[in-house]
Amino acid sequence: YRHPRAAGPPTRPSGGQPAEVTGGDRTSAASGTSAMEGETATTAASTSTSTAITTMLPVETHLVTALESPEYALLQRSLARSSVLGLDAEWKPSYRRDDLCGGGGEAAYPSTSSLLFPTVTLLQIACRGAPDPAGGAAGDSGPRVFLLDLLSLPLPAVWELLGDVFESPHVLKLGFRFKQDLVYLSSTFASHGCNPGFNKVEPFIDITSVYHYLTNTSTGKKPPKETKSLATICKEVLGIVMSKEHQCSDWSIRPLTKEQISYAAADAYYLLEIFDVFQCNFSGQDSVEQYSSRLTRGLKDLFLTSSVCDNVLSIKYSSASDMVKSSSYALLRNTITAASTSLPLYSGTLPLDLSLSEVVTKYGERILLKESDRKPRISKRKGRRQPPVFGEYEGEFTTNNDWQGPPPWDSSIGGDECPRFLCDVMVEGLAKYLRCVGIDAAIPSSKKPEPRLLIEQAYKEKRVLLTRDAKLLKHQYLIRNQIYRVKNLIKNEQLLEVIETFQLKISEEQLMSRCTKCNGHFIQKPLTIEEAITASKGFQVIPDCLFNQDLEFWQCIDCNQLYWEGTQYQNAVQKFINVCKLND
Repeated sequence: YRHPRAAGPPTRPSGGQPAEVTGGDRTSAASGTSAMEGETATTAASTSTSTAITTMLPVETHLVTALESPEYALLQRSLARSSVLGLDAEWKPSYRRDDLCGGGGEAAYPSTSSLLFPTVTLLQIACRGAPDPAGGAAGDSGPRVFLLDLLSLPLPAVWELLGDVFESPHVLKLGFRFKQDLVYLSSTFASHGCNPGFNKVEPFIDITSVYHYLTNTSTGKKPPKETKSLATICKEVLGIVMSKEHQCSDWSIRPLTKEQISYAAADAYYLLEIFDVFQCNFSGQDSVEQYSSRLTRGLKDLFLTSSVCDNVLSIKYSSASDMVKSSSYALLRNTITAASTSLPLYSGTLPLDLSLSEVVTKYGERILLKESDRKPRISKRKGRRQPPVFGEYEGEFTTNNDWQGPPPWDSSIGGDECPRFLCDVMVEGLAKYLRCVGIDAAIPSSKKPEPRLLIEQAYKEKRVLLTRDAKLLKHQYLIRNQIYRVKNLIKNEQLLEVIETFQLKISEEQLMSRCTKCNGHFIQKPLTIEEAITASKGFQVIPDCLFNQDLEFWQCIDCNQLYWEGTQYQNAVQKFINVCKLND
C-alpha cells in the first residue's frame, strides 16, 4: 500500500499574471485547475540602456532606483507620450502600538507628526502610450510599468515631475481607491521637505466606477456602497486570477523579492487592461460618423493639406470614417509642435484624443486633498477603558506569541502523536497547504464563528487553533497550549513556521495524501477509468483527454471528490518538496 495523492498543479491564467491557490481545491474533475503561486520575476543585469525586468506580465517592467539611470530617462520619455496612467502605491503595513501583530509598535515609524501615516516605499506607474504624431519610435507607444523605489530615489528631485503628471489635463489617471494612496504619498514627500506634498490628481477615474459601468450599464442601478476588490474585478472583467498574497508583505525591505515585483507591477498594469475593456464598450456607443461630425474640416479639405494626406492615403480602400479617424493625430500635431519644444518633458504629452476626451467629460473626476485629509484620524474608541473580558482571571491572563507546548497530541500527556490543527478564517489558505503535506487541518464550519465556538471545537477535537487574530490570545487560559498565533503573512512561510514550531515530520510519501477540499482520507485502492466514470456520474465531469491515458484515480472517503495523478500532480509534489526543503 502507498499513500494516494491528490493532484494540485500550478497553472497560469490568461494574461500571464502569477496566481495562487486561493482557497479552492487542487486539480479535480469538478473544479478544474486552481492556480498556484510560482517564481515570477528575475532582475536583469545592468547595462548602458534600460533593461526591463523579466516578469510573467505581458508588459515591460522597469525598477527605477536612481535619477542617472536609463530607467529614469525612459520613465520621463514614457510619461511624455502617455495618455493614460495606472497608479498604485505600496507601504509597510503598520499596526497599533497595543496590537500584538508583528512589524508595528514604536519602532515602526518615527514619531514626527508628518509621519503618522505609513511611509510609501514604492510607487507604481503603468503607462499606456499614445501614437507619436511626430514620428517617434514604434516601440515607444507600447505599455510599460515603472516601479519607483522611493527609498532610493531623492524625493525632492521627483516631486515636481510627479506633481505635474498628477495634475496634467492631458493625462488620464486610473487608480483603485487611490485617495488613501495619495494621502500616504503626500505625507511621505512632505516629510522630506516637499511641502505640502501633493494636492490633487486630475483628471482621474476610479476603476470601481469603470466596473460599475461594465456591469450595470443596462440596468441603471446605483453603485453599491461596498465595492469589490481589485482581484475580484480582474477576475470578472479580464478572467485573470490575481495573487494578493504579497499585499501585506514588508515593502520596506530591500531588495524586493521577485514575487513582490511581479505583484506590484500587476496592480498597476491591470488598471490599464480593465480600462481598455471599458473604453471599447464606451466607444461602441458612439458611431464613428458622430466623431467625424464634430470636426470642422471636411474630407475635401483634408486632402488639400499635405501633412494629413500622407496619413489618409496610407490606408488603402479605407472608408471615409476611417480616414477621419486616421487624421486626428495629425491635426493634433499641428497644434502642439511649436509649443512642446519649449515646455518640460512631461508637458509635451499629446492632448487627449476624442475618445478619451469623451470618457473624461462623462466619467472624469478629481481627487482633492483637504487639510483634514492630511491629519490622521484617531478613533474615538481608542481612549475608552475597556472592561476586562474575564474578571476573575484578569490577574492570571497573559498573552504570549511564542509556542510553549506541549501540543494536545503529545504522548507525554496521553496524545496519539498525530498532529491536528484548526485554522480560522484568517489562515484558511494555510489549511490547504497543511493538507497538501499530509497534515490534518480542519476549518470552522461557519464563516464567522464566535471565539467560544472555535475554542470549543479545538478542545473537543484536541487540535491546536491557528490564527493571526491577536484577540484570540485573550482566551489562552481556557485551553492551555491550544492557541498559536501565526506570525508570517505568506502561505509558504506560514507552512514552514508551523512545521518548525511544532517539529512536524514531513516525508515525500505524505505529500498530497489528504483531500484538499474536506480534509478527508482516500480509499485504499485506486479506481480504474471505468470505475471513476461510474463514481463521477451526477457528481463530477472527467475530461475526455484523460480517457486514453493510463491514470489511477483516487476518491475521498468523506466527500467523494475524485483526484488523479497527472502532470499537474507532479508539479504540485515538486513545489512542496521545495517549500518543505525535503531535499536538504
